Amino acid sequence: MDGKLMQIGEVAARTELSLRTIRHYEETGLVIPSARSQGGFRLYTETDVARLMVIRRMKPLGFTLEQMRDLLDATDRLDAATGLDADERDALLERVRTYRQAADEQVAKLRIQLARAEDFAATLSARLEQSTPAAPARN
Repeated sequence: MDGKLMQIGEVAARTELSLRTIRHYEETGLVIPSARSQGGFRLYTETDVARLMVIRRMKPLGFTLEQMRDLLDATDRLDAATGLDADERDALLERVRTYRQAADEQVAKLRIQLARAEDFAATLSARLEQSTPAAPARN
């Protein structure tokens, strides 16, 4: 275990994920609490929080739960680094590279969408400025 154990409420606050979302990720096997309290409460470690942050970052890029599971499996196996031969390690690294490339492509698409959204907002601002009557001059 890695240090302090946290209850789900603290994890939710730190990850900005809802309790329901964290429970859903547990139900789907993406993240499993490292321990349970005597009262049965879920207890999480920093490693669990880091895992949830990976999931949180993948979600807006359109990755599916299965893709998240696949990437997490690859990184877990790389982190364990026991019993991996060179071919297995290379295959796992290639899986991670594939996700990196997909993430880069999604980021590029999102940048285009953001630029269009900012242009639209600027157009609306200009339209409002153009339509707002000037205040009468005071003497």
